Amino acid sequence: MNGTGKPTSEEVAEALRARIESGELAAGQPIPTQKSLVEAFGVQRGVIRRALRSLQEDGLLTEVTRGAPPRIADRSAVPRAVGGAGGAGVAGAAGADETPQETMVALRPRITEAFRADHVRVDALCLTAESLSAALGEQRLRIQDRSVAPSSVTVRVLLPNRNIELAFPRSVSTADTHPDEGDLVHQRWLQQRNAHGTVLSDHLVGMRSAGIDVDVRFKALPFTPSVKLYVLNGAEALLAYYKVTVREAEIGRTSVEMYDALGDKSPLFSFVSGETRLRRDRAFVAESQAWFDALWDTIATDLALG
Repeated sequence: MNGTGKPTSEEVAEALRARIESGELAAGQPIPTQKSLVEAFGVQRGVIRRALRSLQEDGLLTEVTRGAPPRIADRSAVPRAVGGAGGAGVAGAAGADETPQETMVALRPRITEAFRADHVRVDALCLTAESLSAALGEQRLRIQDRSVAPSSVTVRVLLPNRNIELAFPRSVSTADTHPDEGDLVHQRWLQQRNAHGTVLSDHLVGMRSAGIDVDVRFKALPFTPSVKLYVLNGAEALLAYYKVTVREAEIGRTSVEMYDALGDKSPLFSFVSGETRLRRDRAFVAESQAWFDALWDTIATDLALG
């Protein structure tokens, strides 16, 4: 992510590369139009152009001419990436012994796999919903180009309450010495939370035009989550730890030293239930779902973005 909180051209290219490597975008098939990619990823057209140029340089696109979308190259002549989003996305993240990838890269193929179900259910607990919003934007695009067509999509998101004092992000300076810095950091987080949540909601509401029954709800937590958790279709739990660090950020015209956690960079660990899986993994998925449900039904309160 860049300073705007939107995907970079490299991240857009990685997401499209994952779809090509998984076979969703087959050889000879046109790439989605730049207009639809702009809407799906919420970025400027220039970002999309740079992403497509990167795919072309990798030999994944052909017929790159003006006036028509390029087509997917014959992948039989293109070596597959080892340990990348394509290689580890659908099968690898579900149990292969590979190094966990950063959330922004690893979450998308897992959400893609979840959207193969007829009735999709996604439960998420996080700080801003940034990674989830980007992943769901890609699913909206897949629905638009008819790559997938679930009957229903239900998404529940738990985010910190706007009125609590966050453990992070927050200013390193105390409220007694620099009260304005604390307000700047909190307002910056709140704007990010609301922006990503709004875009996420827009992506899901946009799926209704394809006749999909969509239910999206947000609730607020009275604490700062130290982990991000995604439970997909009650069958897979994805966990990442927020690693707190000290960094400087420009907020407006003020340079602020703050405690922060870059969640999109956190390694994402996958646990999958099923008859062939370890009992430990099945138990982890069940307990993760139960924990989320308990928070949702007890201490979480209604959340209005804005």
